[in-house]
Amino acid sequence: MALTEVNLVDKACSCIDEQDAIAFLQKLVRINSVNPPGTEKAVAEAIKNRLVKAGIAVKLDEVAPNRTNLFAALSGATTAYVNGQQTSTDKVLAYSGHFDTVPIGEVEWKHAPFGGDVINRYMYGRGTADMKAGVAAMVLALECLQRAGIKLGGTLRFVGTVGEEVDCFGAKQIVQKGQIDDTTAMVISEPSANEIFCAHKGALWIAVTVYGKTAHGSMPEQGVNAIQLLTRFIGELDAYEFEYEEHPLLGEPTMNIGTIHGGIKTNVVPDRCTCTLDIRTVPGQNHDEIVEQLRARLDRLCNMAGASYDIRIANDMPPLTTDSEDTFVQLAVDCARKHTGQSLKPKGVRYFTDGSVFAPHLHVPTFIYGPGEPTMAHQPDEWVEVDKYLVSIRFFIAMAIEYLGGSEAEDER
Repeated sequence: MALTEVNLVDKACSCIDEQDAIAFLQKLVRINSVNPPGTEKAVAEAIKNRLVKAGIAVKLDEVAPNRTNLFAALSGATTAYVNGQQTSTDKVLAYSGHFDTVPIGEVEWKHAPFGGDVINRYMYGRGTADMKAGVAAMVLALECLQRAGIKLGGTLRFVGTVGEEVDCFGAKQIVQKGQIDDTTAMVISEPSANEIFCAHKGALWIAVTVYGKTAHGSMPEQGVNAIQLLTRFIGELDAYEFEYEEHPLLGEPTMNIGTIHGGIKTNVVPDRCTCTLDIRTVPGQNHDEIVEQLRARLDRLCNMAGASYDIRIANDMPPLTTDSEDTFVQLAVDCARKHTGQSLKPKGVRYFTDGSVFAPHLHVPTFIYGPGEPTMAHQPDEWVEVDKYLVSIRFFIAMAIEYLGGSEAEDER
Protein backbone atom coordinates (compact mmCIF):
# COMPACT_ATOMS: atom_id res chain seq x y z
CA MET A 1 0.00 0.00 0.00
CA ALA A 2 1.55 3.31 -1.04
CA LEU A 3 2.08 5.95 1.60
CA THR A 4 0.09 9.17 1.31
CA GLU A 5 1.79 12.42 0.36
CA VAL A 6 1.54 13.57 3.99
CA ASN A 7 3.31 10.43 5.23
CA LEU A 8 5.97 10.73 2.56
CA VAL A 9 6.59 14.34 3.52
CA ASP A 10 6.85 13.41 7.19
CA LYS A 11 9.29 10.64 6.35
CA ALA A 12 11.55 12.96 4.35
CA CYS A 13 11.30 15.75 6.92
CA SER A 14 12.45 13.34 9.63
CA CYS A 15 15.84 13.54 7.91
CA ILE A 16 16.18 17.26 8.68
CA ASP A 17 18.93 17.72 11.28
CA GLU A 18 18.56 21.23 12.71
CA GLN A 19 22.15 21.66 13.84
CA ASP A 20 23.51 20.26 10.60
CA ALA A 21 21.20 22.55 8.60
CA ILE A 22 22.45 25.56 10.53
CA ALA A 23 26.07 24.53 10.07
CA PHE A 24 25.57 24.04 6.33
CA LEU A 25 24.09 27.53 5.93
CA GLN A 26 26.94 28.97 8.00
CA LYS A 27 29.41 27.28 5.67
CA LEU A 28 27.83 28.95 2.64
CA VAL A 29 27.63 32.37 4.33
CA ARG A 30 31.32 32.18 5.29
CA ILE A 31 32.25 31.87 1.62
CA ASN A 32 32.77 35.36 0.21
CA SER A 33 30.86 35.42 -3.09
CA VAL A 34 30.37 39.18 -3.33
CA ASN A 35 29.50 40.35 -6.84
CA PRO A 36 31.42 42.00 -8.35
CA PRO A 37 33.60 40.05 -8.93
CA GLY A 38 31.42 37.04 -8.02
CA THR A 39 33.84 34.11 -7.50
CA GLU A 40 30.85 31.86 -6.83
CA LYS A 41 32.77 28.68 -7.70
CA ALA A 42 33.56 27.95 -4.05
CA VAL A 43 29.86 28.00 -3.19
CA ALA A 44 29.08 25.61 -6.03
CA GLU A 45 31.84 23.25 -4.96
CA ALA A 46 30.68 23.22 -1.34
CA ILE A 47 27.17 22.27 -2.46
CA LYS A 48 28.47 19.67 -4.91
CA ASN A 49 30.59 18.00 -2.25
CA ARG A 50 27.61 17.69 0.07
CA LEU A 51 25.17 16.38 -2.52
CA VAL A 52 27.62 13.87 -4.00
CA LYS A 53 28.08 12.38 -0.53
CA ALA A 54 24.31 11.94 -0.40
CA GLY A 55 24.38 10.09 -3.72
CA ILE A 56 22.83 12.88 -5.81
CA ALA A 57 23.97 13.57 -9.36
CA VAL A 58 25.60 17.00 -9.74
CA LYS A 59 26.97 18.86 -12.74
CA LEU A 60 29.07 22.02 -12.65
CA ASP A 61 29.33 24.48 -15.53
CA GLU A 62 32.10 27.08 -15.20
CA VAL A 63 30.73 29.96 -17.28
CA ALA A 64 33.63 32.32 -16.48
CA PRO A 65 36.81 32.02 -14.41
CA ASN A 66 35.80 31.19 -10.82
CA ARG A 67 32.10 31.48 -11.72
CA THR A 68 30.22 28.20 -11.78
CA ASN A 69 26.58 27.32 -12.32
CA LEU A 70 25.39 24.10 -10.67
CA PHE A 71 22.77 21.50 -11.60
CA ALA A 72 21.63 18.74 -9.27
CA ALA A 73 18.79 16.34 -9.93
CA LEU A 74 16.69 13.60 -8.44
CA SER A 75 15.30 11.74 -11.41
CA GLY A 76 12.19 9.84 -10.47
CA ALA A 77 10.31 7.03 -12.11
CA THR A 78 7.83 7.54 -14.91
CA THR A 79 5.13 6.36 -12.49
CA ALA A 80 4.24 7.53 -9.02
CA TYR A 81 1.43 7.41 -6.49
CA VAL A 82 -0.74 10.50 -6.17
CA ASN A 83 -3.55 10.27 -3.60
CA GLY A 84 -2.94 6.55 -3.49
CA GLN A 85 -3.42 6.10 -7.24
CA GLN A 86 -0.70 5.10 -9.68
CA THR A 87 -0.08 7.74 -12.33
CA SER A 88 2.52 8.61 -14.95
CA THR A 89 4.26 11.95 -15.24
CA ASP A 90 6.87 13.77 -17.26
CA LYS A 91 7.00 16.71 -14.88
CA VAL A 92 10.27 18.49 -14.13
CA LEU A 93 10.26 20.83 -11.13
CA ALA A 94 13.16 23.30 -11.03
CA TYR A 95 14.29 24.86 -7.76
CA SER A 96 16.31 27.99 -8.50
CA GLY A 97 18.70 30.10 -6.43
CA HIS A 98 21.75 32.30 -6.97
CA PHE A 99 25.15 32.07 -5.29
CA ASP A 100 26.36 35.67 -5.44
CA THR A 101 25.71 38.47 -2.94
CA VAL A 102 25.96 42.23 -3.02
CA PRO A 103 28.98 43.91 -1.37
CA ILE A 104 28.95 44.49 2.39
CA GLY A 105 28.88 48.29 1.92
CA GLU A 106 30.63 51.12 3.74
CA VAL A 107 28.50 51.11 6.91
CA GLU A 108 30.13 49.25 9.81
CA TRP A 109 28.41 45.99 10.75
CA LYS A 110 27.74 44.95 14.35
CA HIS A 111 28.13 41.31 13.32
CA ALA A 112 30.85 39.79 11.15
CA PRO A 113 29.62 40.04 7.53
CA PHE A 114 30.90 36.54 6.74
CA GLY A 115 30.55 35.06 10.21
CA GLY A 116 27.17 33.38 10.13
CA ASP A 117 26.74 34.12 13.83
CA VAL A 118 23.52 32.76 15.37
CA ILE A 119 22.03 34.91 18.13
CA ASN A 120 18.53 34.36 19.55
CA ARG A 121 17.53 32.20 16.55
CA TYR A 122 18.71 34.77 13.99
CA MET A 123 21.69 34.11 11.73
CA TYR A 124 23.65 37.19 10.64
CA GLY A 125 25.84 37.63 7.58
CA ARG A 126 25.90 38.81 3.99
CA GLY A 127 23.69 36.55 1.94
CA THR A 128 21.75 35.01 4.83
CA ALA A 129 18.49 36.49 3.54
CA ASP A 130 19.47 37.10 -0.09
CA MET A 131 19.67 34.26 -0.68
CA LYS A 132 21.95 31.59 0.73
CA ALA A 133 19.29 30.45 3.21
CA GLY A 134 16.95 29.78 0.29
CA VAL A 135 19.72 27.98 -1.59
CA ALA A 136 20.66 25.85 1.43
CA ALA A 137 17.02 24.96 2.10
CA MET A 138 16.49 23.75 -1.47
CA VAL A 139 19.71 21.74 -1.41
CA LEU A 140 18.75 20.10 1.88
CA ALA A 141 15.29 19.30 0.53
CA LEU A 142 16.89 17.26 -2.25
CA GLU A 143 19.19 15.58 0.23
CA CYS A 144 16.37 14.66 2.63
CA LEU A 145 14.26 13.19 -0.16
CA GLN A 146 17.24 11.10 -1.24
CA ARG A 147 18.12 9.92 2.28
CA ALA A 148 14.50 9.03 3.03
CA GLY A 149 14.35 6.84 -0.06
CA ILE A 150 11.48 8.78 -1.63
CA LYS A 151 10.98 7.87 -5.27
CA LEU A 152 9.58 10.92 -7.02
CA GLY A 153 7.25 10.59 -9.98
CA GLY A 154 9.21 13.10 -12.03
CA THR A 155 12.45 15.04 -11.92
CA LEU A 156 13.37 17.49 -9.17
CA ARG A 157 16.24 19.72 -10.22
CA PHE A 158 18.18 22.35 -8.28
CA VAL A 159 19.63 25.10 -10.46
CA GLY A 160 22.26 27.30 -8.81
CA THR A 161 23.34 30.39 -10.71
CA VAL A 162 26.04 33.04 -10.69
CA GLY A 163 25.71 36.76 -11.27
CA GLU A 164 22.06 37.43 -10.44
CA GLU A 165 22.87 40.54 -8.39
CA VAL A 166 24.30 42.39 -11.41
CA ASP A 167 22.85 41.11 -14.67
CA CYS A 168 21.57 37.53 -14.19
CA PHE A 169 24.64 36.35 -16.08
CA GLY A 170 24.37 32.73 -14.98
CA ALA A 171 20.69 32.44 -15.84
CA LYS A 172 21.35 33.92 -19.28
CA GLN A 173 24.02 31.29 -19.89
CA ILE A 174 21.60 28.53 -18.92
CA VAL A 175 18.92 29.82 -21.28
CA GLN A 176 21.42 30.28 -24.11
CA LYS A 177 22.61 26.68 -23.72
CA GLY A 178 19.11 25.24 -23.28
CA GLN A 179 20.16 23.45 -20.11
CA ILE A 180 16.76 23.36 -18.37
CA ASP A 181 14.37 23.52 -21.31
CA ASP A 182 12.45 20.47 -20.05
CA THR A 183 11.26 22.36 -16.96
CA THR A 184 7.50 22.27 -16.36
CA ALA A 185 7.36 24.44 -13.21
CA MET A 186 9.78 26.55 -11.19
CA VAL A 187 10.23 27.83 -7.63
CA ILE A 188 12.76 30.57 -6.83
CA SER A 189 13.92 30.86 -3.21
CA GLU A 190 14.55 34.61 -3.13
CA PRO A 191 13.63 36.24 0.20
CA SER A 192 9.87 36.25 0.73
CA ALA A 193 9.64 35.57 4.50
CA ASN A 194 8.08 32.24 3.45
CA GLU A 195 5.26 34.00 1.61
CA ILE A 196 4.27 33.07 -1.94
CA PHE A 197 5.11 35.77 -4.51
CA CYS A 198 3.75 34.88 -7.94
CA ALA A 199 4.65 38.19 -9.60
CA HIS A 200 7.50 40.67 -9.53
CA LYS A 201 8.22 43.90 -11.35
CA GLY A 202 10.58 44.26 -14.27
CA ALA A 203 13.63 46.50 -14.22
CA LEU A 204 14.79 48.89 -16.91
CA TRP A 205 17.99 50.71 -15.96
CA ILE A 206 18.99 53.49 -18.32
CA ALA A 207 22.02 55.78 -18.43
CA VAL A 208 21.36 59.06 -20.27
CA THR A 209 24.34 61.20 -21.27
CA VAL A 210 23.97 64.68 -22.75
CA TYR A 211 26.92 66.20 -24.65
CA GLY A 212 27.17 69.99 -24.76
CA LYS A 213 30.03 72.35 -25.56
CA THR A 214 32.72 73.52 -23.18
CA ALA A 215 33.50 77.22 -22.66
CA HIS A 216 34.94 79.55 -20.02
CA GLY A 217 32.67 79.92 -17.02
CA SER A 218 32.64 83.70 -17.45
CA MET A 219 31.27 83.34 -20.99
CA PRO A 220 28.56 80.66 -20.71
CA GLU A 221 26.87 81.90 -23.88
CA GLN A 222 29.84 80.51 -25.83
CA GLY A 223 29.10 76.98 -24.73
CA VAL A 224 26.24 74.55 -24.28
CA ASN A 225 25.73 73.61 -20.63
CA ALA A 226 25.14 69.85 -20.48
CA ILE A 227 24.09 69.98 -16.81
CA GLN A 228 21.37 72.53 -17.47
CA LEU A 229 20.16 70.61 -20.50
CA LEU A 230 19.98 67.31 -18.64
CA THR A 231 18.28 69.09 -15.75
CA ARG A 232 15.52 70.21 -18.14
CA PHE A 233 15.12 66.59 -19.25
CA ILE A 234 14.88 65.45 -15.63
CA GLY A 235 12.31 68.15 -15.00
CA GLU A 236 10.19 66.78 -17.82
CA LEU A 237 10.26 63.34 -16.20
CA ASP A 238 8.08 64.71 -13.41
CA ALA A 239 5.28 65.01 -15.95
CA TYR A 240 6.05 61.72 -17.71
CA GLU A 241 3.09 59.35 -17.68
CA PHE A 242 3.56 55.61 -18.17
CA GLU A 243 1.22 53.71 -20.44
CA TYR A 244 0.09 50.73 -18.37
CA GLU A 245 -2.73 48.82 -16.77
CA GLU A 246 -2.47 48.62 -12.99
CA HIS A 247 -1.52 45.11 -11.92
CA PRO A 248 -3.60 43.57 -9.10
CA LEU A 249 -0.48 42.41 -7.22
CA LEU A 250 2.19 44.87 -8.38
CA GLY A 251 0.28 48.12 -8.66
CA GLU A 252 1.82 50.79 -10.89
CA PRO A 253 5.28 51.31 -12.41
CA THR A 254 7.84 53.60 -10.81
CA MET A 255 10.84 55.66 -11.90
CA ASN A 256 13.78 56.70 -9.74
CA ILE A 257 16.61 59.06 -10.74
CA GLY A 258 19.49 57.26 -9.07
CA THR A 259 22.63 59.25 -9.95
CA ILE A 260 23.75 62.36 -11.77
CA HIS A 261 27.32 63.27 -12.71
CA GLY A 262 28.57 66.25 -14.69
CA GLY A 263 31.13 69.01 -14.97
CA ILE A 264 34.83 69.15 -14.32
CA LYS A 265 35.42 72.54 -12.70
CA THR A 266 33.49 75.50 -11.33
CA ASN A 267 34.72 77.95 -13.99
CA VAL A 268 34.13 75.63 -16.97
CA VAL A 269 30.86 75.19 -18.85
CA PRO A 270 30.22 71.44 -18.59
CA ASP A 271 30.16 69.59 -21.88
CA ARG A 272 28.90 66.30 -20.45
CA CYS A 273 26.34 65.20 -17.88
CA THR A 274 24.97 61.70 -17.16
CA CYS A 275 22.05 60.52 -15.09
CA THR A 276 20.81 57.00 -14.40
CA LEU A 277 17.18 55.95 -14.22
CA ASP A 278 15.76 52.92 -12.43
CA ILE A 279 12.36 52.12 -13.95
CA ARG A 280 10.31 49.29 -12.42
CA THR A 281 7.67 48.02 -14.80
CA VAL A 282 4.52 45.93 -14.55
CA PRO A 283 3.24 43.23 -16.94
CA GLY A 284 1.97 44.64 -20.21
CA GLN A 285 4.52 47.43 -20.50
CA ASN A 286 6.95 47.45 -23.41
CA HIS A 287 10.50 48.45 -22.46
CA ASP A 288 11.42 49.41 -26.02
CA GLU A 289 8.48 51.80 -26.19
CA ILE A 290 9.53 53.46 -22.93
CA VAL A 291 13.04 54.01 -24.30
CA GLU A 292 11.65 55.51 -27.51
CA GLN A 293 9.40 57.89 -25.56
CA LEU A 294 12.40 59.12 -23.57
CA ARG A 295 14.44 59.39 -26.74
CA ALA A 296 11.78 61.64 -28.31
CA ARG A 297 12.08 64.08 -25.41
CA LEU A 298 15.87 64.11 -25.67
CA ASP A 299 15.69 64.64 -29.44
CA ARG A 300 13.60 67.76 -28.98
CA LEU A 301 15.67 69.25 -26.15
CA CYS A 302 19.06 68.55 -27.73
CA ASN A 303 18.09 69.70 -31.22
CA MET A 304 16.91 73.04 -29.83
CA ALA A 305 20.20 73.53 -27.94
CA GLY A 306 22.61 72.19 -30.56
CA ALA A 307 23.62 69.29 -28.34
CA SER A 308 23.66 65.51 -28.65
CA TYR A 309 22.93 62.62 -26.33
CA ASP A 310 23.40 58.92 -25.79
CA ILE A 311 21.14 56.32 -24.15
CA ARG A 312 22.67 53.15 -22.75
CA ILE A 313 20.57 50.26 -21.41
CA ALA A 314 22.32 48.97 -18.30
CA ASN A 315 19.72 46.38 -17.32
CA ASP A 316 16.62 45.10 -19.08
CA MET A 317 14.61 42.58 -17.06
CA PRO A 318 10.96 41.93 -17.89
CA PRO A 319 8.34 41.45 -15.17
CA LEU A 320 7.45 37.99 -13.92
CA THR A 321 3.84 36.99 -13.48
CA THR A 322 1.94 33.77 -12.94
CA ASP A 323 -1.78 34.03 -12.32
CA SER A 324 -2.55 33.69 -8.62
CA GLU A 325 -5.27 31.16 -9.55
CA ASP A 326 -2.85 29.01 -11.56
CA THR A 327 -3.02 25.39 -10.43
CA PHE A 328 0.70 25.33 -9.55
CA VAL A 329 0.39 28.44 -7.38
CA GLN A 330 -2.74 27.08 -5.71
CA LEU A 331 -0.92 23.79 -5.12
CA ALA A 332 1.72 25.81 -3.26
CA VAL A 333 -0.98 27.47 -1.14
CA ASP A 334 -2.44 24.06 -0.27
CA CYS A 335 1.03 22.64 0.31
CA ALA A 336 1.88 25.37 2.82
CA ARG A 337 -1.41 24.88 4.63
CA LYS A 338 -1.08 21.10 4.86
CA HIS A 339 2.60 20.78 5.64
CA THR A 340 3.76 23.98 7.36
CA GLY A 341 0.54 25.31 8.88
CA GLN A 342 0.75 28.54 6.88
CA SER A 343 -2.33 30.30 5.53
CA LEU A 344 -0.95 32.14 2.51
CA LYS A 345 -2.37 34.40 -0.16
CA PRO A 346 -0.26 34.91 -3.31
CA LYS A 347 1.35 38.34 -3.48
CA GLY A 348 3.65 40.43 -5.67
CA VAL A 349 7.05 41.97 -4.94
CA ARG A 350 9.05 44.87 -6.38
CA TYR A 351 12.49 43.31 -6.83
CA PHE A 352 13.48 41.24 -9.88
CA THR A 353 14.96 37.74 -9.97
CA ASP A 354 16.48 35.20 -12.34
CA GLY A 355 12.85 34.54 -13.21
CA SER A 356 13.04 37.57 -15.51
CA VAL A 357 15.38 35.48 -17.65
CA PHE A 358 13.90 32.02 -17.15
CA ALA A 359 10.18 32.77 -17.43
CA PRO A 360 10.09 34.35 -20.94
CA HIS A 361 12.10 31.38 -22.22
CA LEU A 362 10.44 28.50 -20.37
CA HIS A 363 6.83 29.75 -20.26
CA VAL A 364 6.11 27.72 -17.13
CA PRO A 365 4.31 28.63 -13.88
CA THR A 366 6.76 30.20 -11.44
CA PHE A 367 6.61 31.59 -7.93
CA ILE A 368 8.99 32.84 -5.25
CA TYR A 369 9.21 31.30 -1.78
CA GLY A 370 12.21 31.73 0.48
CA PRO A 371 12.98 32.13 4.20
CA GLY A 372 14.78 35.48 3.96
CA GLU A 373 13.09 38.70 4.98
CA PRO A 374 12.77 40.86 1.82
CA THR A 375 13.55 44.12 3.66
CA MET A 376 16.86 42.68 4.90
CA ALA A 377 18.23 42.10 1.40
CA HIS A 378 21.34 44.25 0.76
CA GLN A 379 21.20 45.69 4.31
CA PRO A 380 24.00 45.93 6.89
CA ASP A 381 23.73 43.17 9.51
CA GLU A 382 21.60 41.13 7.14
CA TRP A 383 19.86 38.25 8.91
CA VAL A 384 17.54 35.31 8.45
CA GLU A 385 15.30 33.70 11.05
CA VAL A 386 16.56 30.20 11.70
CA ASP A 387 13.04 28.89 12.28
CA LYS A 388 11.81 30.20 8.93
CA TYR A 389 14.83 28.62 7.29
CA LEU A 390 13.92 25.25 8.79
CA VAL A 391 10.26 25.62 7.79
CA SER A 392 11.29 26.36 4.21
CA ILE A 393 13.17 23.04 3.98
CA ARG A 394 9.93 21.27 4.88
CA PHE A 395 8.01 23.32 2.31
CA PHE A 396 10.45 22.46 -0.49
CA ILE A 397 10.28 18.77 0.42
CA ALA A 398 6.49 18.87 0.45
CA MET A 399 6.19 20.86 -2.78
CA ALA A 400 8.30 18.30 -4.66
CA ILE A 401 6.14 15.40 -3.46
CA GLU A 402 2.84 17.20 -3.99
CA TYR A 403 3.73 18.33 -7.52
CA LEU A 404 5.64 15.31 -8.80
CA GLY A 405 4.00 12.57 -6.80
CA GLY A 406 6.05 9.97 -5.01
CA SER A 407 6.37 6.61 -3.35
CA GLU A 408 8.79 4.72 -1.15
CA ALA A 409 11.67 3.38 -3.15
CA GLU A 410 10.94 -0.20 -2.08
CA ASP A 411 7.29 0.27 -3.17
CA GLU A 412 8.11 0.48 -6.88
CA ARG A 413 5.92 -1.74 -9.05
